[in-house]
Parts: sequence; C-alpha cells; structure tokens
Amino acid sequence: MLPVLQIGSLAIPVPGLALLAGVWVALWLVEKEAKRLEVNPDAVYTLAFIGLVAGLIGARLAYVARYWSIYAGDLLGIFSLNTAGLSPAEGALIGATAAFIYGARKQLPLRVTLDALAPGVAMMAVAVAVAHLASGDAFGAATPAAFGGVPWGVYLWGEYRHPSQIYELIAALGVLGIGWQVRAQGLPAGAGFNFLLIVALSAVARIFLEAFRGDSLVIAGGWRAAQVWGLVVLAACLGVMRYWGRENTQGT
Repeated sequence: MLPVLQIGSLAIPVPGLALLAGVWVALWLVEKEAKRLEVNPDAVYTLAFIGLVAGLIGARLAYVARYWSIYAGDLLGIFSLNTAGLSPAEGALIGATAAFIYGARKQLPLRVTLDALAPGVAMMAVAVAVAHLASGDAFGAATPAAFGGVPWGVYLWGEYRHPSQIYELIAALGVLGIGWQVRAQGLPAGAGFNFLLIVALSAVARIFLEAFRGDSLVIAGGWRAAQVWGLVVLAACLGVMRYWGRENTQGT
C-alpha cells in the first residue's frame, strides 16, 4: 500500500493519481477506437468524459446519501477525495444514463459508440484496481485457517488475508487483454458485442472476486450487494447479446 507519495513538502495521494491517470488513458483509448470505427471521435470523447464525471459525482453523492448521518455534522467531508467513499453501482448507473442522454442528443449510433467505449471501460477497471491497491481499500477476507490459509496471504489486523486488490488487478488486466485480443481478431467491430463482452467479463470477475473481499456490503439473506449487481449486469449483457445476435441473423 502506498496511499501518499511524498515528494519534498508535496504529498500526492496515489489512489487519486491512479484514477486520474486511468481517466486520461481511457479517454485516449476511446478516442483512438472511435477513429478506427469511423464514428465522430470528438463526440464520443465528450460522451465518455461526461459519463466518467457524472459517474464519479454520482458515486460520491450516493455514498454520502447512504451514510448521511456521518456527514450531517461535517458537510466539508462530502468533498473528500477518499476513493473509499464511493458507491460504484450507483455511480455506474448515473454515468451510463448521462452518457446515453448525450449520445442520443448527438444522434450517435448506439452499437458503434459502445464498441468505441469498450477499451476505455476496461482501462478504468485497471485504474480502480491500482487505486485500491495503493489505498488499501477493498481489503481481503481472512484466509481459511482450517485449510492452513494460502501461502500468499497478507498479514493485516491480526490475521492473514487474501490480497484481494492484487486479485482485482490481475482480473482487470485479463479482461483488458481479452478485449484487446477480440478487438484484433474476434467479434465484428462496431456491432456492440465487444462492449458487451468487456462488461460481461467484468461482471463475472466481480461475482467471483467479491468472495475474497473483507469489506463487502452484505444485504438481506447474507447476499453481497456487488455480487447481486454483477449477476444483474451479466444477465442483461447476455440477454442483449442474444437479442442482437438474432437481429444480425435475421438481417443476413
């Protein structure tokens, strides 16, 4: 963990720096992919920027609303740059809605635009994983002592824990690599399937990795909220893939 990088008298928050770098690279990839797919790169770049900003603001406000009792007496705390104070699911929904509204106003073709966004989505997942690794957020669950734990466990707070942030980073890099490979020689470009594949794989990774987290939000019945959201997103992606696949078949 490296939450702060000290350079002389300057203290730089590494998690925030990782997210900013991720945003920059993600937007660059989106613009490059839009040019390749021959869709307006400026409009797609702006759409991605709006989605990211709206998503981050929405994720922060949703977190504050959930834990309002904490912030009621410290309103300045709302503007904290702590990456742990975000609600990812709500942020993703708000960001996607804002991006969709902008795309509809600009009359951007849906499927081609989604494929242009695909590498940016994968890159942001990598940036979030790096931010978690630097900050120590999304820490791991205790390893099962009954089975002798795992040899790569991290000793934290009196227990050996799964290095869940490293698991998350490996999974995010894997999704990025698969998406890049598919982009090069796999699914038809501009059909929307590349984007759906990236999101579906990310959902699968979240469903699996959440079992190794020690800070999961648990809802009724002992379910982990992130796993429930992951299942919903995965089902939606598979449903849309099937529907679009039928459309393509009927159109040929």
